[in-house]
Amino acid sequence: MSAREITLLPGDGIGPSVSDATLEVLQRAGCDFQYQKASIGQTALDAGKELIPQETFDLIERTGVALKGPVTTPIARGFTSVNVTLRKHFDLYANVRPVLSFKGARALYTGLDLIIIRENTEGMYSGQGQHRSADDSRAENLSVITRFESERIIRYAFALARRLNRRKVTVCHKANILKATQGLFLDVGREVAEHYPDIAHQELIIDNAAMQLVMNPHQFDIIVTTNLFGDILSDLCAGLGGGLGLAPGANIGDNKAIFEAVHGSAPDIAGQNIANPTAMMLAACLMLDHLGMCEPAERIRAAIGGAIETGDRITRDLGGEGGTTDFTDAVLERLG
Repeated sequence: MSAREITLLPGDGIGPSVSDATLEVLQRAGCDFQYQKASIGQTALDAGKELIPQETFDLIERTGVALKGPVTTPIARGFTSVNVTLRKHFDLYANVRPVLSFKGARALYTGLDLIIIRENTEGMYSGQGQHRSADDSRAENLSVITRFESERIIRYAFALARRLNRRKVTVCHKANILKATQGLFLDVGREVAEHYPDIAHQELIIDNAAMQLVMNPHQFDIIVTTNLFGDILSDLCAGLGGGLGLAPGANIGDNKAIFEAVHGSAPDIAGQNIANPTAMMLAACLMLDHLGMCEPAERIRAAIGGAIETGDRITRDLGGEGGTTDFTDAVLERLG
């Protein structure tokens, strides 16, 4: 049987180095993939191509699964977000951000194990209806929430809770003020919850949810919310667990999936061998889970956790003096 094909998007900045580290770990864990490399972001632009070249779209379409490093989107008019474009193009409606606090990490809380599920295609964050007047006196953006997308993401959250034996789903909203858009999302949440009587259902206004997460994050299990709110809450939770250097993300659709390190491309430290590759390695673990390869995923997570807990060659953001390759070696040694 031929090896499973995976689209590899190393990205730019520190992306290639954390991607290389992750491929080493996957190989040591016995994951025999055939990687098809493609360019996006600044790397593609530097090669005289589009921000996302057509051949990259075609490759993801063929393989169905992509592992993606951090990407720079130029901050200028005329350039849309690489991430938003990929999510819309492949209808990757569910953004899944697990939050784990590793022993030894600079986490604000120990024992964290929660999941943020963010609707990925619509709402304020999607960029619909953006307009800025020629004289810069007025700017507009359009937020559209649909029953279809709301039901799809909330049902995904409850189904995931059931599959993972999770106890509770919290629907976060702002229906007290945004009565039309957020009201629809909340109403759909209540309707979906009725079909999952085995899963506890909680509703929280988004600002209260943010406060509760800071005060007592252990009360949460799975949180589902709309696009913009989910973006904010997931980074807040990453901070509780030790920072974006430990934060992976999955973008899931019915037929395609892209797994990524959610931190930025950090071009200021590119090529210095100091970037933390953990988020990219954990993104690969999410990819393995998606492919039904849970055993190597758990071994990789255990190896990462062991290195962090003992402080073995950990990177500077984790309080050590190790570099990218040093920490990678520490993980590889634990994998045997």
